[in-house]
Amino acid sequence: MGFGYIGLTETKSEQTIWDGAAQTGYSPALLSSVTMKTVIALLALVVCQLSQTRDTGEVMELTQQDYQGRESNSNDPLADEQEANAVDGQDSQRDINAALRDMSAMMAEMRAEMRYVKEERKDVEVRLRNSENQVEELKRSLQGRQVAFAASMNNVGNIGPFNTEITLTYKNVYTNIGKGYNPTTGIFTAPIKGVYYFSFSGHNISSRPMGLGLMNNGKQIITVYNHPSGNRYETATNGISMQLNEGDHVYMRLRANTWIYDNTNDHSTFIGHLLFPL
Repeated sequence: MGFGYIGLTETKSEQTIWDGAAQTGYSPALLSSVTMKTVIALLALVVCQLSQTRDTGEVMELTQQDYQGRESNSNDPLADEQEANAVDGQDSQRDINAALRDMSAMMAEMRAEMRYVKEERKDVEVRLRNSENQVEELKRSLQGRQVAFAASMNNVGNIGPFNTEITLTYKNVYTNIGKGYNPTTGIFTAPIKGVYYFSFSGHNISSRPMGLGLMNNGKQIITVYNHPSGNRYETATNGISMQLNEGDHVYMRLRANTWIYDNTNDHSTFIGHLLFPL
Protein backbone atom coordinates (compact mmCIF):
# COMPACT_ATOMS: atom_id res chain seq x y z
CA MET A 1 0.00 0.00 0.00
CA GLY A 2 2.75 2.43 0.85
CA PHE A 3 4.51 1.83 -2.43
CA GLY A 4 1.28 2.39 -4.43
CA TYR A 5 0.71 5.62 -2.66
CA ILE A 6 4.25 6.66 -3.39
CA GLY A 7 3.78 5.79 -7.10
CA LEU A 8 0.51 7.81 -7.33
CA THR A 9 2.13 10.75 -5.66
CA GLU A 10 5.06 10.50 -7.98
CA THR A 11 2.69 10.49 -11.10
CA LYS A 12 0.81 13.55 -9.92
CA SER A 13 4.04 15.33 -9.04
CA GLU A 14 5.56 14.59 -12.42
CA GLN A 15 2.49 15.93 -14.20
CA THR A 16 2.59 19.09 -12.09
CA ILE A 17 6.31 19.51 -12.67
CA TRP A 18 5.98 19.01 -16.40
CA ASP A 19 3.09 21.49 -16.63
CA GLY A 20 5.14 24.03 -14.72
CA ALA A 21 8.15 23.38 -16.89
CA ALA A 22 6.28 24.38 -19.93
CA GLN A 23 5.36 27.63 -18.23
CA THR A 24 8.88 28.35 -16.81
CA GLY A 25 10.82 27.28 -19.87
CA TYR A 26 12.85 24.43 -18.10
CA SER A 27 13.60 21.21 -19.93
CA PRO A 28 11.35 18.29 -19.03
CA ALA A 29 14.39 15.94 -19.01
CA LEU A 30 16.10 18.05 -16.37
CA LEU A 31 13.03 18.08 -14.20
CA SER A 32 12.64 14.28 -14.57
CA SER A 33 16.19 13.73 -13.21
CA VAL A 34 15.50 15.86 -10.14
CA THR A 35 12.24 14.06 -9.52
CA MET A 36 13.91 10.58 -9.51
CA LYS A 37 16.52 11.66 -6.95
CA THR A 38 13.83 13.01 -4.70
CA VAL A 39 11.82 9.79 -4.92
CA ILE A 40 14.88 7.63 -4.03
CA ALA A 41 15.64 9.79 -1.01
CA LEU A 42 12.07 9.55 0.22
CA LEU A 43 12.06 5.79 -0.28
CA ALA A 44 15.23 5.42 1.81
CA LEU A 45 13.70 7.42 4.63
CA VAL A 46 10.58 5.23 4.60
CA VAL A 47 12.63 2.02 4.79
CA CYS A 48 14.65 3.36 7.77
CA GLN A 49 11.46 4.35 9.56
CA LEU A 50 9.92 0.91 9.04
CA SER A 51 13.08 -0.77 10.39
CA GLN A 52 13.08 1.39 13.52
CA THR A 53 9.38 0.72 14.07
CA ARG A 54 9.93 -3.05 13.84
CA ASP A 55 12.87 -3.01 16.31
CA THR A 56 10.90 -0.89 18.77
CA GLY A 57 8.00 -3.31 18.58
CA GLU A 58 10.24 -6.29 19.28
CA VAL A 59 11.79 -4.55 22.29
CA MET A 60 8.39 -3.64 23.66
CA GLU A 61 7.18 -7.19 23.13
CA LEU A 62 10.18 -8.64 25.00
CA THR A 63 9.80 -6.14 27.81
CA GLN A 64 6.15 -6.96 28.15
CA GLN A 65 6.85 -10.68 28.22
CA ASP A 66 9.52 -10.23 30.92
CA TYR A 67 7.16 -8.10 32.98
CA GLN A 68 4.38 -10.61 32.56
CA GLY A 69 6.75 -13.41 33.58
CA ARG A 70 7.78 -11.57 36.74
CA GLU A 71 4.22 -10.68 37.50
CA SER A 72 3.23 -14.28 37.00
CA ASN A 73 6.00 -15.46 39.34
CA SER A 74 5.11 -12.85 41.92
CA ASN A 75 1.54 -14.02 41.87
CA ASP A 76 2.59 -17.66 42.41
CA PRO A 77 3.05 -18.34 46.22
CA LEU A 78 4.63 -21.76 45.59
CA ALA A 79 7.22 -20.22 43.30
CA ASP A 80 7.90 -17.53 45.87
CA GLU A 81 8.32 -20.15 48.61
CA GLN A 82 10.60 -22.24 46.45
CA GLU A 83 12.69 -19.20 45.59
CA ALA A 84 12.86 -18.21 49.28
CA ASN A 85 13.83 -21.76 50.25
CA ALA A 86 16.50 -21.76 47.59
CA VAL A 87 17.91 -18.48 48.96
CA ASP A 88 17.76 -19.80 52.53
CA GLY A 89 19.48 -22.98 51.44
CA GLN A 90 22.25 -20.99 49.83
CA ASP A 91 22.63 -18.87 52.98
CA SER A 92 22.67 -21.99 55.17
CA GLN A 93 25.32 -23.61 53.00
CA ARG A 94 27.43 -20.47 53.22
CA ASP A 95 27.02 -20.48 57.01
CA ILE A 96 28.01 -24.15 57.19
CA ASN A 97 31.04 -23.55 55.01
CA ALA A 98 32.06 -20.60 57.19
CA ALA A 99 31.60 -22.68 60.37
CA LEU A 100 33.67 -25.51 58.88
CA ARG A 101 36.43 -23.07 57.99
CA ASP A 102 36.37 -21.70 61.55
CA MET A 103 36.48 -25.21 63.00
CA SER A 104 39.37 -26.14 60.74
CA ALA A 105 41.27 -23.05 61.85
CA MET A 106 40.55 -23.86 65.50
CA MET A 107 41.71 -27.45 65.05
CA ALA A 108 44.92 -26.23 63.43
CA GLU A 109 45.53 -23.87 66.35
CA MET A 110 44.83 -26.65 68.85
CA ARG A 111 47.24 -29.00 67.07
CA ALA A 112 49.90 -26.28 67.11
CA GLU A 113 49.29 -25.68 70.82
CA MET A 114 49.48 -29.40 71.53
CA ARG A 115 52.79 -29.64 69.71
CA TYR A 116 54.04 -26.65 71.70
CA VAL A 117 52.86 -28.21 74.98
CA LYS A 118 54.56 -31.52 74.09
CA GLU A 119 57.80 -29.72 73.29
CA GLU A 120 57.55 -27.74 76.53
CA ARG A 121 56.89 -30.94 78.47
CA LYS A 122 59.96 -32.54 76.90
CA ASP A 123 62.03 -29.49 77.82
CA VAL A 124 60.69 -29.61 81.39
CA GLU A 125 61.49 -33.32 81.64
CA VAL A 126 65.01 -32.71 80.37
CA ARG A 127 65.50 -29.85 82.82
CA LEU A 128 64.09 -32.00 85.62
CA ARG A 129 66.48 -34.83 84.83
CA ASN A 130 69.36 -32.38 84.68
CA SER A 131 68.29 -30.91 88.02
CA GLU A 132 68.08 -34.37 89.56
CA ASN A 133 71.55 -35.19 88.27
CA GLN A 134 72.86 -31.92 89.64
CA VAL A 135 71.27 -32.65 93.02
CA GLU A 136 72.89 -36.07 93.10
CA GLU A 137 76.24 -34.59 92.15
CA LEU A 138 75.80 -31.94 94.82
CA LYS A 139 74.96 -34.60 97.39
CA ARG A 140 78.06 -36.58 96.46
CA SER A 141 80.10 -33.41 96.55
CA LEU A 142 78.69 -32.44 99.93
CA GLN A 143 79.28 -35.90 101.26
CA GLY A 144 82.88 -35.61 100.19
CA ARG A 145 83.07 -32.16 101.78
CA GLN A 146 81.42 -33.11 105.06
CA VAL A 147 84.21 -33.92 107.50
CA ALA A 148 83.90 -34.14 111.27
CA PHE A 149 85.05 -36.45 114.04
CA ALA A 150 85.01 -36.63 117.82
CA ALA A 151 86.58 -39.23 120.10
CA SER A 152 87.65 -39.79 123.67
CA MET A 153 90.03 -42.10 125.58
CA ASN A 154 87.21 -43.34 127.83
CA ASN A 155 87.88 -45.65 130.76
CA VAL A 156 91.67 -46.12 130.41
CA GLY A 157 92.91 -44.80 133.75
CA ASN A 158 96.40 -43.33 133.67
CA ILE A 159 98.55 -43.38 130.53
CA GLY A 160 102.26 -42.65 131.16
CA PRO A 161 104.67 -41.42 132.12
CA PHE A 162 107.05 -42.56 129.38
CA ASN A 163 110.60 -41.53 128.78
CA THR A 164 109.70 -40.54 125.19
CA GLU A 165 106.77 -38.93 123.40
CA ILE A 166 103.94 -41.14 122.19
CA THR A 167 100.95 -40.66 119.88
CA LEU A 168 97.72 -40.87 121.78
CA THR A 169 94.82 -42.97 120.50
CA TYR A 170 91.21 -41.98 121.19
CA LYS A 171 89.32 -45.21 120.62
CA ASN A 172 85.88 -44.17 121.87
CA VAL A 173 84.57 -42.59 118.63
CA TYR A 174 81.43 -40.44 118.81
CA THR A 175 81.32 -39.50 115.14
CA ASN A 176 83.60 -39.88 112.14
CA ILE A 177 81.93 -38.29 109.09
CA GLY A 178 84.17 -38.51 106.06
CA LYS A 179 86.19 -41.31 107.69
CA GLY A 180 89.14 -39.02 108.20
CA TYR A 181 89.96 -40.19 111.72
CA ASN A 182 91.62 -43.56 112.39
CA PRO A 183 90.92 -44.72 115.98
CA THR A 184 93.57 -47.41 115.75
CA THR A 185 96.44 -45.01 115.07
CA GLY A 186 94.86 -41.86 116.54
CA ILE A 187 95.71 -39.93 113.33
CA PHE A 188 93.34 -37.73 111.33
CA THR A 189 94.03 -37.54 107.56
CA ALA A 190 92.51 -34.58 105.70
CA PRO A 191 90.31 -35.96 102.88
CA ILE A 192 90.19 -32.62 101.03
CA LYS A 193 91.97 -29.32 101.05
CA GLY A 194 90.36 -26.76 103.32
CA VAL A 195 90.29 -24.96 106.62
CA TYR A 196 89.71 -27.17 109.67
CA TYR A 197 89.12 -26.59 113.33
CA PHE A 198 90.65 -28.85 115.99
CA SER A 199 90.34 -28.91 119.76
CA PHE A 200 91.47 -31.25 122.53
CA SER A 201 91.25 -31.64 126.27
CA GLY A 202 93.36 -33.52 128.85
CA HIS A 203 92.73 -34.63 132.42
CA ASN A 204 95.31 -35.70 135.01
CA ILE A 205 96.17 -36.12 138.69
CA SER A 206 98.40 -33.15 139.52
CA SER A 207 100.94 -35.21 141.43
CA ARG A 208 102.67 -35.50 138.07
CA PRO A 209 102.72 -33.05 135.09
CA MET A 210 100.66 -33.44 131.91
CA GLY A 211 101.97 -32.21 128.57
CA LEU A 212 99.93 -32.48 125.32
CA GLY A 213 100.77 -31.26 121.83
CA LEU A 214 98.60 -30.96 118.65
CA MET A 215 100.76 -32.07 115.75
CA ASN A 216 100.53 -31.41 112.00
CA ASN A 217 102.78 -33.60 109.85
CA GLY A 218 105.31 -34.00 112.68
CA LYS A 219 105.24 -30.33 113.72
CA GLN A 220 103.75 -29.18 117.02
CA ILE A 221 101.11 -26.46 116.46
CA ILE A 222 99.66 -25.81 119.93
CA THR A 223 100.14 -27.33 123.39
CA VAL A 224 98.90 -27.48 127.00
CA TYR A 225 100.92 -28.24 130.11
CA ASN A 226 99.78 -28.90 133.69
CA HIS A 227 102.53 -28.55 136.29
CA PRO A 228 102.59 -30.67 139.45
CA SER A 229 100.46 -29.06 142.15
CA GLY A 230 99.65 -31.59 144.81
CA ASN A 231 97.27 -34.47 144.51
CA ARG A 232 94.18 -33.27 142.69
CA TYR A 233 92.49 -33.66 139.31
CA GLU A 234 93.08 -30.97 136.73
CA THR A 235 91.93 -30.41 133.12
CA ALA A 236 93.47 -28.39 130.26
CA THR A 237 92.08 -27.58 126.81
CA ASN A 238 93.10 -25.80 123.62
CA GLY A 239 91.95 -25.38 120.00
CA ILE A 240 92.90 -23.85 116.66
CA SER A 241 91.84 -23.43 113.02
CA MET A 242 94.34 -24.41 110.35
CA GLN A 243 94.55 -24.81 106.62
CA LEU A 244 95.28 -28.33 105.48
CA ASN A 245 96.04 -29.89 102.16
CA GLU A 246 94.54 -33.20 101.16
CA GLY A 247 96.46 -35.98 102.91
CA ASP A 248 97.85 -33.86 105.75
CA HIS A 249 98.03 -35.59 109.15
CA VAL A 250 96.87 -34.21 112.48
CA TYR A 251 97.22 -36.08 115.81
CA MET A 252 97.94 -35.71 119.54
CA ARG A 253 101.27 -36.39 121.33
CA LEU A 254 101.93 -37.01 125.01
CA ARG A 255 105.18 -35.39 126.04
CA ALA A 256 107.91 -37.46 127.74
CA ASN A 257 107.72 -37.92 131.52
CA THR A 258 104.10 -36.74 131.70
CA TRP A 259 100.85 -38.58 132.04
CA ILE A 260 97.12 -38.30 131.18
CA TYR A 261 94.04 -39.77 132.77
CA ASP A 262 90.50 -40.64 131.68
CA ASN A 263 87.51 -42.63 132.90
CA THR A 264 83.93 -43.16 131.90
CA ASN A 265 83.32 -39.42 132.20
CA ASP A 266 85.38 -38.86 129.03
CA HIS A 267 87.53 -35.97 130.22
CA SER A 268 90.25 -36.41 127.58
CA THR A 269 89.00 -35.79 124.02
CA PHE A 270 90.18 -35.07 120.49
CA ILE A 271 87.80 -33.23 118.07
CA GLY A 272 88.06 -31.83 114.56
CA HIS A 273 85.86 -30.76 111.59
CA LEU A 274 86.07 -29.06 108.23
CA LEU A 275 85.02 -25.40 108.25
CA PHE A 276 85.04 -24.92 104.48
CA PRO A 277 86.86 -26.42 101.49
CA LEU A 278 89.41 -24.60 99.38
